[in-house]
Amino acid sequence: MNEPNITKRGWLSSIGPAIIVAAVVLGPGSILTSSKVGAQEGYSMLWVLVLAGVLMTATVALAGRLGLAFTQTPCRELADRLGRPVAAALGIIVFLIIASFQASNNLAVLTAMDSLSPGGGASRLIRISVLAGLNLVLVVILFGLRGIYRPVEKAMMAMVMVMVLGFLANLIVAKPSLGAALDGLVPGFKESGRFFPTKVDGVLVDPWWPIATLFATTFSVVGAFYQAYLVREKGWTVADHRRGLIDAGVGIGVLAGLTAMIMLTAASAFHGKVDPDSLKSAADVAVQLEPTFGAAAKVIFSLGILAGALSSFLVNAMIGGHVLADGLGKRGTLNSLMTRSCTAAALLAGAGFALWAESTGGDLVRLIVIAHGMTLLGIPALAAAMLYLAVQARKERRVPVPAWMIGVAVITFLISLVLVVRTAARLLL
Repeated sequence: MNEPNITKRGWLSSIGPAIIVAAVVLGPGSILTSSKVGAQEGYSMLWVLVLAGVLMTATVALAGRLGLAFTQTPCRELADRLGRPVAAALGIIVFLIIASFQASNNLAVLTAMDSLSPGGGASRLIRISVLAGLNLVLVVILFGLRGIYRPVEKAMMAMVMVMVLGFLANLIVAKPSLGAALDGLVPGFKESGRFFPTKVDGVLVDPWWPIATLFATTFSVVGAFYQAYLVREKGWTVADHRRGLIDAGVGIGVLAGLTAMIMLTAASAFHGKVDPDSLKSAADVAVQLEPTFGAAAKVIFSLGILAGALSSFLVNAMIGGHVLADGLGKRGTLNSLMTRSCTAAALLAGAGFALWAESTGGDLVRLIVIAHGMTLLGIPALAAAMLYLAVQARKERRVPVPAWMIGVAVITFLISLVLVVRTAARLLL
C-alpha cells in the first residue's frame, strides 16, 4: 500500500477526533480526582499521569485504526461475526455507562453554578430550571442541526481552549515547584501494602488509591473506543490511517496536559494545607482556592469546571446514543434519526436522575457511586470487543495493524479488569 503524501497543513486539518475524546474524558470527575490526588500526594504522582497518557494515546490510535479497518462500523462488524445479540449487548452496556456519567455531568453543572453564584448557591428552583433548560436546548440543537460532527468538533475545541486558559491562569498564580515536579516524573511508591482496598478496624485502607484513581481518570476505555466512530464521521478513509497516531498524540496530550495543570495547582496550593477529604466536588476545589488566590481565581477555576462539564455533556450523550443505535442494527451515523433519538434519551436519562436526586435531597455522592458501580462489568466487555476487532483487522490487512497495537489491546483489557475489581472491592467494603 502506498503511503499518502500529507502536507503539514493536511496534518493540522486532520486534528479533531481525539480532541473530542479529550473533551469528554476531562469532565468534572477528572478535575476533582486530579485535584484530590495533588492535594494528598503533592507532585509525586505525575509519573502515573504520564504512563496513563501514553497508554491512552496508543489505545485511541488503535481505535482510530479500527474505525478504518472495516467497511462497516464496529458494532455492525461484531454483529456479522459474533451475532446481533453481542452487538446489541455492547450497545446497551455503553449506553448504561454513559447514562450514569451523564448524571454526574448534570450534577457538576449545579455545583459549578453554586460556586459562581453570589452567596454560595442558587435556589433549588433556579438550579432545576437551569438544568432542565440546558438539556432541552441541547435536545433541540441535536435535532435541529443538519450535520452534527463539524459543529461539535469546533465547539469542543473552543471548550478545551477555555479550560486551557482557565487552568493555566491558576497554575501560573500557584507557582508550583519545578524541581518537585521533575522528581514526580520518577516512578515511586510512598507506601507498600495490599494492592486491593481492605478495612482495618473499620477504616478503609487503600494505599494504591491515588495511583489507581488517577490512572482510571485519564485512561478511558469508553472514550478511546468512540474514536473508531469519530474518524469515520470526520471523513477519513483507509488512506488516512497514518493520521491517527498524530491526532491521538495531540488530543490526549491536551488531556494529560490539562490534568497535569490541575494536579500541579492542587499540589502547590493544597498539599499539606487542605484536607483532601474536604474536596467533595470540583466546586469545592474552586472555593478552596479563594482564600489563597482571591475571588478571581475561584471564578476562573469555576469557569474551567463549567467548560469541563459542558464539553463532556453533549459528546458523552452522543457516545451512548451512537453506539446503542449501531448495536441495535440501525444506521450507525451521527446524523441518523435513531442515533439522535438515542442521544436525546441519554441526555434526558442523565437529567432525570440528577433532577430526581436534586428534588429529593438524596446523598448525591452515594447515588453516583451506585450508578457507576452498576456499569462495572461493561468496561472489560468493551475492552474485549476492541481486542477482538484488533485481531480481526490484523487478519484482514485492509489497514496495517502492527503487533504493538495488539499488545496495547491486551494491556487495555487486563488493566480494565484490574480497575473493575478494585472499584468493586471499594463498593463492597
